[in-house]
Amino acid sequence: MHSVRLITRWIQTLSLLVPVILIAASCGKSDSKTGEESEVKVVIDSTYHAMNPMDLQFDSVEQAMIDSGMADLVDAYREIRAYGLPNSTPPAIQFNPLPYGFQIPGPTERIEWDIPEGISRPTWEADLAFMSIPELASLIHSGEISCLALTEFYLNRLKKHDPQLHCVVTLTEEYAIEQARKMDVELAAGQDRGMLHGIPFGAKDLFSFPGYPTTWGAGAYREQELNETAGIIQKLEDAGAILVVKTTLGALAMGDVWFADTTLNPWNLEEGSSGSSAGSASATAAGLLPFAIGTETWGSIVSPATRCGTTGLRPTYGRVTRSGAMALSWSMDKVGPLCRSAMDCAIVFDAIRGPDPADKTLIDAGFTWPGEVDLSELKIGYFERAFDAEYAVSRFDKQTLRVLRRMGAELIPVNLENPEIPTHAISFILEVEAAAAFDELTRSDRDTFLVRQHRYAWPNLFRTARYITAVEYIQAMRIRHDLIEAYHQKMKEFDVVVTPSFQGGDQVLATNLTGHPVVVVPNGFKQSGSPTSISFLGNLFDEGTILAVAAAYQEATGFHKKRPELFVRPN
Repeated sequence: MHSVRLITRWIQTLSLLVPVILIAASCGKSDSKTGEESEVKVVIDSTYHAMNPMDLQFDSVEQAMIDSGMADLVDAYREIRAYGLPNSTPPAIQFNPLPYGFQIPGPTERIEWDIPEGISRPTWEADLAFMSIPELASLIHSGEISCLALTEFYLNRLKKHDPQLHCVVTLTEEYAIEQARKMDVELAAGQDRGMLHGIPFGAKDLFSFPGYPTTWGAGAYREQELNETAGIIQKLEDAGAILVVKTTLGALAMGDVWFADTTLNPWNLEEGSSGSSAGSASATAAGLLPFAIGTETWGSIVSPATRCGTTGLRPTYGRVTRSGAMALSWSMDKVGPLCRSAMDCAIVFDAIRGPDPADKTLIDAGFTWPGEVDLSELKIGYFERAFDAEYAVSRFDKQTLRVLRRMGAELIPVNLENPEIPTHAISFILEVEAAAAFDELTRSDRDTFLVRQHRYAWPNLFRTARYITAVEYIQAMRIRHDLIEAYHQKMKEFDVVVTPSFQGGDQVLATNLTGHPVVVVPNGFKQSGSPTSISFLGNLFDEGTILAVAAAYQEATGFHKKRPELFVRPN
């Protein structure tokens, strides 16, 4: 009986190895057309047999989409293997953005922001809706408007305009009214929490908050309630801000399509808002919120900020708590504000940065706000090859360089590309971690509840990622280590590097992999009415400098003060 079991076990083990042997053999075949076709067929034929040990069952349509992605994975594996990693290169298992020898800025106290005086409450609704955070704070602290009245004002704006934009998942109205009254009582008693005292805000609906759904934008989770206050919401509440809405996000943090609709761009209702921080950008741009919180893993702040004309800050990895947030990629997820100006971003960032016992990835580093800066005293680089190209919005980006030079900047060319590092090939780091984060969703077949069902949508990416081996994932993380070092060597030569937000190869992906911060601001408007943007990249933990440079640029141009026409008309 024992020998029978051994033979059975041997046969089972052999059946597991067959797909691996076939794939390995195929990787050594000729690169001729016939060889490539044969190789892909071997890989595709093996995928179904590899399914059984995983106890997964996919229907024929799902299997066909998985098969179509396998050839791309083989190409990525080849490119990674061709890189030639020495044994000394360590894996970045527990991701740390710090290059060798990097000195973290020491912790600093919260900034005591100066609240301006002499601000009067405007009579026109739109003028109030688009006021900056300091202006709104002035109204509250002078008694021109109460916290409750301001909260009700933005709740009414959200109710009025959400049918046009589809930017709201859930209004937290009952909580917001109660909290606003509390803030009024505190202020009357002399308990002032600072600049954000009584300021309403929105949070992307991947942050948990008791008493309200946390849907992650996906039909499979639309009834989900999590009895936890996300760290980011708690920090803002401690600063006196008032959560009024859970804003939309593309399902599981991809794009602008969520379980009920598509979030739209307030400048052009024929366009989606982009994503995945779709509702946070759209609502802020339309004057439905003073600011909102978004997240970025690979462009989810930069992209909707660009489309909607807001100012977005993607902080350094490890700067802002992710406790209570949906995990998509533990080594890439970052939390940041979407505002109407760089100054507003600095104020919000100062409130949300810093330690949280519930998030072990946080690094307690200092933050200083330099205020007005003289660009002639800074070393500012520009991504020369990207700017030299001709692309749809290149004229706006080239004009940005001319403006910066007029402001006194001496722009120094820099090439952010690292052609010897296969940056795009290791992008599956995100897919592996996301597939792990949503393992149960895939195995339960509830991924069919997601609206998007195509090759590049999450359901198929999760399924395909199951064939990315642990060895390849570790190799990719080791290459990521080299990418961090390479970017640090380039970036440390500059205070700021100006770059087109999306033009120039893998810059957005690379800086999300390395953890570098960026501020994206509007720099023009296309004929369609939609905004364009420019990005200011900074060194790790130096958000202050890039925010100050972005603020100076905004002061010189005024693009951030423009308002989408549909949302400024009188009732």
